[in-house]
Amino acid sequence: MRPMSQSSVCYTGIVEEGRPATVAIVRAEDYRPETLLPAMERALSLIGGLDGIVARGAKVFVKINHLPPPSPPERGIVTHPAFTAAFLQLLKATGADITVGDDIDAGEDGFVVSGYREMCKRMGVKLVNLRESGFVPVNCDGACLHEVYISRVVAEADVIINLPKLKTHSLTTMTGGVKNLYGVIPIGLRRRYHGEFLNVADFARMLVDIFATARPQLTIMDAVDAMEGEGPGSGKMRHVGVILASRDAVALDAVAGKIIGLEPARVLTTTHAAARGLGEADLSRIQIAGGTIAAVAVRDFKLPATIAVNVTRRAPRFLGRLVIAQITPRPSVRKKDCTACGKCAAACPTGAATVPDGTARIDYALCIRCMCCHEVCRFGAVVPRRPQPGQMVYGVVDGVRKVGKRQSGRFAFRSHVH
Repeated sequence: MRPMSQSSVCYTGIVEEGRPATVAIVRAEDYRPETLLPAMERALSLIGGLDGIVARGAKVFVKINHLPPPSPPERGIVTHPAFTAAFLQLLKATGADITVGDDIDAGEDGFVVSGYREMCKRMGVKLVNLRESGFVPVNCDGACLHEVYISRVVAEADVIINLPKLKTHSLTTMTGGVKNLYGVIPIGLRRRYHGEFLNVADFARMLVDIFATARPQLTIMDAVDAMEGEGPGSGKMRHVGVILASRDAVALDAVAGKIIGLEPARVLTTTHAAARGLGEADLSRIQIAGGTIAAVAVRDFKLPATIAVNVTRRAPRFLGRLVIAQITPRPSVRKKDCTACGKCAAACPTGAATVPDGTARIDYALCIRCMCCHEVCRFGAVVPRRPQPGQMVYGVVDGVRKVGKRQSGRFAFRSHVH
C-alpha cells in the first residue's frame, strides 16, 4: 500500500512548488491510432514525459471514466478505449505493472460493451472492476469526510493516472479530472453521499476530499469527442478535437472548462480543490503548452441546467430552500422512452424512483434531486426538468446572456473596424 502521506490531503509531491502548473493542449481530430498515438506522445512530452512520473516496475493504476450502465464508446459516455490504448502503448515502454479499471455494474459485463475487455487483452494489461477487488478505509481529514473507503487496487498503487472524459454534469456542471476519482469508492457510498450532501457546494467539497485522498500524479483528458447538454450520460456528442494533459488535474479542469465556455469559478470542484492547495485554478498562472485555449475553444457549448448553483449562492439563507425547490432541476420521466429496465430504481438512494407498473415514476416527496436516476438512464427516459417558475427564471437569464453576447460581439467588431 502507498505511504499514507501520499494518499491523504497532505500530499504535495505532484506539482513542484514554485513552478507554474503546465497544461498541454494538442489537437487530435479522431480516434484512429495513427492520429492518437503521436498526439498523445506530444502531449506527454510537453509536460515533461513519463520518466519523472513512472519508475520502472512501478504499480500503476489507470483510472478511466466508465460510467455504468454499459454503453459503447460511440455514445461519448466512457473514456474511449482507443484513447486509453494509445496511452497504454506509451506507458508500457516504462516497464510498469499496469492495471486499468473503474467501478462498474456487477451484472452485464460493461467492459465488453465498451470495448475495454478486448482492448486490454490485446494490450496485455490487467482490467479490473474495482468492486471485485475490495475497498479499504483511509483517513481523509477533509472538509466533509474524515474517513473514506477507497479501492484496494488504488490504495496499493505506486502511481495513479487519471483518464477522464470531458462531459457536462447535471449536478456539478462539468465532470473532469477531479470528479473522475469519485469512482474509486464503493457505489453504496456514492449513493449515500448523494443523500447526505444535498447542497451542491458541500457535494463538491466531498468530491474534493476523495480526490485529495486518491490524488493522481498525471491526468490526461479525452476531449476528442465530448458530451454537452445533460451529461454525464444523456447529453449529446460534441466534437472538440483535443487531448489535454497535466500533472495538475485542477489546472487541467480549469483549462478544459474554459475551452467549453466555463470560467473556473463556475465549477465548484475546481475552485474548492484550488482553495485547498490541491492545484491551480487561476488561468493567468497556468502555463499552456502546445496550443492555445482560444484556438480550440468551442462556441455555444450547451451546458446543463445548473443555474441554481449560482443563484442560491447569492440568495439569503431563509430563501435557500424556496429557491432550490423552484429552480433546481429535478428528474422527470418521459414515458415514451422508458423501457422499465429498473436501473433508476436501483440507483436511487432514497427510494423515490420506482417502476410500479411498467413505467418509471419519481416520488418528489422523497426525491433529493441527486440525479442518480438520470445519470444511469441510457434511454433518455429520465431527464432533468425545472418546475415552471424555474423555467421562467432560466428563460429570462438565458435571454439576457444571449443579448450580452451579441452586444459584446458588435463591440468587438466595431473596435476591430476602427
